Amino acid sequence: MDKANRTEAAPTQIDIRVVSTYLRAHSRPEQHQYAFAYTITISNRSEQSVQLLSRHWVITDADGAVQEVRGEGVVGEQPVIAPGESFRYTSGATLATPVGCMEGSYTMTRCDNGGRPLADGNRFDAPIPAFSLHTPKALH
Repeated sequence: MDKANRTEAAPTQIDIRVVSTYLRAHSRPEQHQYAFAYTITISNRSEQSVQLLSRHWVITDADGAVQEVRGEGVVGEQPVIAPGESFRYTSGATLATPVGCMEGSYTMTRCDNGGRPLADGNRFDAPIPAFSLHTPKALH
């Protein structure tokens, strides 16, 4: 079952939707490897362009093991998202259990009308609410 999540980061009104999928063909349950894909759509509901600079993920499996991931951009990009526009990407995670969750944040900056980051360092974090990663029969 897929799950969508939304959040807003005041005052910029960033809307984040997540759909996660279990990747049976890429998983090896007998070796405790469960692969998942997640597609994220980041929509800019503000009146100003924003640029995604970096990401921070906290990935937790059913045994309580936590992985933290930090890095620049997403899937090799630091997209500028104009007002009313969206950016979508797909990535993945592997867990040692058939159930887990992810949450985190994107560090973003406001941009001028030309898509250039503002000089005043106007950065903010857009939170990504927790979403589940689970095999089809793991949750009832």
